[in-house]
Amino acid sequence: MTPVSTGAGELDRALSVVPPGERGGTRIADRVVAKIASQAAREAVGTLPPGAGRPSASVVVHHDVAHVRVHVELDYPSDIGARCRTVRRHVVERVGDLVGMQVPEVVVQVERLHLAGPGLQGRTR
Repeated sequence: MTPVSTGAGELDRALSVVPPGERGGTRIADRVVAKIASQAAREAVGTLPPGAGRPSASVVVHHDVAHVRVHVELDYPSDIGARCRTVRRHVVERVGDLVGMQVPEVVVQVERLHLAGPGLQGRTR
């Protein structure tokens, strides 16, 4: 006959603490980081010109370092360099805050410019 454990003896022994490095880890998929980067770019761009598509992003993650490429459509005329800097800065900040990754590189690719002004609404270049 097999002895049955009441569990009382098991509570008396000390619980072993596993060091943090041996507990395992959390891996965040590249596509999740890309969605966060896309949303951050959307926040940074502000109001989209009529007919413009939402910003999109592609990401390569290697050892908690994310390399991001963002595709945006902007209105024109505007300070394109300043808007790209704003997108870059906001993507680095949001990805760092939300997933704790370093973002040493954000490439902002302007896919299309939408002409803004009287009589030019809806035209693209």
